[in-house]
Amino acid sequence: MKALIFAAGLGERMRPLTDHTPKPLLNVGGKPLIVWHLEKLAALGVRDVVINTSWLAAQFPATLGDGGQWGLRISYSFEGDRPLETGGGIWHALPVLGAAPFLAVNGDIWCDADFSTLPREPVGRAHLLLVDNPEHNPRGDFALSAAGVVHSDGEAKLTFAGIGMYRPSLFEDWRRVIGDASGAHATPPRFKLAPLLRAAMARAGVTGTHHHGRWTDVGTPDRLAILDAELRACA
Repeated sequence: MKALIFAAGLGERMRPLTDHTPKPLLNVGGKPLIVWHLEKLAALGVRDVVINTSWLAAQFPATLGDGGQWGLRISYSFEGDRPLETGGGIWHALPVLGAAPFLAVNGDIWCDADFSTLPREPVGRAHLLLVDNPEHNPRGDFALSAAGVVHSDGEAKLTFAGIGMYRPSLFEDWRRVIGDASGAHATPPRFKLAPLLRAAMARAGVTGTHHHGRWTDVGTPDRLAILDAELRACA
């Protein structure tokens, strides 16, 4: 199994911390945020990891190298000066990710979930990890049925954790789904992943798991500081 880590964001909400350091390379608990993911992927048995980059892209290979220190093979998918969004980022990296299902993780989150519990062969086109709604996203993103099927709407929505297993077939009809959205006709195309997921959900093609453990969207300096203090206290 291969994995993709999203690391191309501009980190605008984290400024000034991200003026000179990409958000996934900010230190938390004594090491760069992205290293927490790399260690978990290596423990899972993943060997090939793709990291998509844009903002301050050169810092990633300078800091992480080829991944050998974790027993990984890291390749970098450079998207240019403007990130391609989540959907475009995966599409751009698919030639390297290959035809098998792959794990994708947001580079700006921290989570204690056991990645081995995610299905290596999703029943549908994707399997998402969902968490309780944080204060900054009280309405949630998607609903999870008792049968483990994810829906766009529902009475009790949960928040997408930024961790999921995806089949490349999720992108088979992406141009029809995305339509004329801004960036869709750029080269390379730039588009969000959510519309593709919602289209698959309409056909009951997305399953999910509710993670009840710890999860943080490291989106602001305050959240970064809180997480750093918690991790250091547990060390």
